[in-house]
Amino acid sequence: MDIAVLADIHGNYIALRKCIDYALSRNISTFIFLGDYVGELAYPEKTMQIIYEMSAKYKCYFIKGNKEDYWIDYQNRGEVGWKDNDSTTGSLLYTYEHLSDRDIDFFRELPISQSIIIANMPQITICHGSPYKVNQKLLPNSNTTFEIMDAIDTSIILCAHTHIQNKIENKGKIALNAGAVGVPLHSNGKSQFMILHEEDKQWKEEFVGLEYDVENVIKELQISGLDKHAPYWYKVTENLLRHGNISHGTILAKAMRLCKDETGDCIWPNIPEKYWEKAVAEVIGK
Repeated sequence: MDIAVLADIHGNYIALRKCIDYALSRNISTFIFLGDYVGELAYPEKTMQIIYEMSAKYKCYFIKGNKEDYWIDYQNRGEVGWKDNDSTTGSLLYTYEHLSDRDIDFFRELPISQSIIIANMPQITICHGSPYKVNQKLLPNSNTTFEIMDAIDTSIILCAHTHIQNKIENKGKIALNAGAVGVPLHSNGKSQFMILHEEDKQWKEEFVGLEYDVENVIKELQISGLDKHAPYWYKVTENLLRHGNISHGTILAKAMRLCKDETGDCIWPNIPEKYWEKAVAEVIGK
C-alpha cells in the first residue's frame, strides 16, 4: 500500500492538481494533507474545491496548519486589522475574502495533530508544525525536535511548515517533512510531496519533486490583482515560485528590522511599504 502526503499548498491549485494526478497515476488512493491549504496565491476557492473533491472520492486525512488559524482568528476578532494594497496583510485579506463559510467551518474542525493507523501498519503521528503547535518547526539537529520525538508514542511523525523536504532520525524514531506543494524552498521550482510505501511491514519514504506550470501561477497572481493587493509580498512570492531560495518570513523579518531601526519600534502588521520596498531591494534585488 502507498500513501501520498501533501502539505503547504498555499492556494497553488495548479501544483496541487499536478501532484494529485501523479499520485493517482501510481494507483494511490489514500491521502494525508498536513495543512496550510490556501494563502499567497490566486483563486483559493479552486484549491478548496479540489480538497472537497478529494475528500469525497478518496480516503483522506486532514490536519490544521498555521494559515488556517489566521482565517479563524480574523473572523473571531470581527474581521479587523487587515488592509488592502498592503504588503503585510493584503494577501491575507484577499484570501479571506475568497473563502466561504463552509471553508472556515472546515478549518475550525481540523485537529492540530492526529495519530492514525492505516492497513495494520505502524502508527503514525501527523501534524503541520509539531504535534503540540501548528507554528512550531521540527528542525534537524534541534534538541527541541528530539525532545518532541521522544515524547511521542509513535515511531514516525509526518510534519510540514518549513517548506523543505527532510528526514530526521533520533533513537529509532523518524520525523519526515513532506516539503511544500505550493511554495517550496530549495526545490529548483518544483512542487513537492511525499509518498509512503509499505515495505516489510514498515513505512518507507519517497520524496517527490514535480515540474509544473510556474509561469501560469505567476500570471494568475497578476490577473487576480494580487500584485496590487500586496505589492511586495507578491514580489517575494514571484521570486519564491521561480527560484525557491528566499522565504516570505525572511523578507518580513528584514522589513521589520528596518522599520524598528528607523522608528524605534515595529509591531506587526503595521509595517510601512517603504520598509518592504527596501527589504525586497536589499535581499532579492529590483
